[in-house]
Amino acid sequence: EKVQTADFSRVMREYAQGGYELVLGDAFAAERESRRTAKQFPKVAFLFGSGAGPAEPNFAVFDNWIHEPAYLSGLIAGKMSKSGTIGAVAAMGIPEVNRLVNAFFAGAREVNPSIKRKVAFIGSFFDPPKAKEAAIAQIDAGVDVIYAERFGVIEAAVERKILAISNMSDQSNLGPDTVITGPVWDMYPTVEHAIKLVKAGVFTAQDYGDFSRMAKGGSFLAPYHKFDKTLPADVKELVEKKKAEILDGNFRVDVDENTPVSD
Repeated sequence: EKVQTADFSRVMREYAQGGYELVLGDAFAAERESRRTAKQFPKVAFLFGSGAGPAEPNFAVFDNWIHEPAYLSGLIAGKMSKSGTIGAVAAMGIPEVNRLVNAFFAGAREVNPSIKRKVAFIGSFFDPPKAKEAAIAQIDAGVDVIYAERFGVIEAAVERKILAISNMSDQSNLGPDTVITGPVWDMYPTVEHAIKLVKAGVFTAQDYGDFSRMAKGGSFLAPYHKFDKTLPADVKELVEKKKAEILDGNFRVDVDENTPVSD
């Protein structure tokens, strides 16, 4: 359920007192409150999205460690850009966002070292009109492949007939002729592991970040859909090669949480 920061502790207590053995949520807006409340119920397992670490004895954390498919998306963007300028419109310059945008740009630079980057932050996790406006400004500045880290960007890409990379989920339906692919975050491995530990009575405060990575099945590239027939074979081969290297542990995508800037 959607919970305001002021009500966070109260709702956590209601679930803990309601007989639930495992409570999941998002603590980004209530980091201290969530940890403080969890300590009051040591026999209840809490697993929350967080930019900070786990807290003993029962507060575990997860986060969107999906920079690997973001990097693969960047490889595609770097290969598909004809103008030599790609862009990204994102929420804000925080670590969770920065590492995705930086990985995207790193992938593009891997295949085209001279590619130029445009980046804009809208200062919100959900403001489609502002995201669309920022995207249009980038497109007017020469961007022809754009990373839609926020909703609203794909709409601009569709209208201006450029290519787009989606984020978090498969968003091809928003622009079948526009969205090539994008990183997908699958929470199933994270939740499955937590449930197993709770059932076994061995749940502990730990960081579940690895369960969001590709090797654990927690993230992947969205299907190409219509682009499966039009994406050049050498681009698809390159992506598959890098994907295999990531899954085999032979290639590690750098985690860069510095705030990206435009060239």
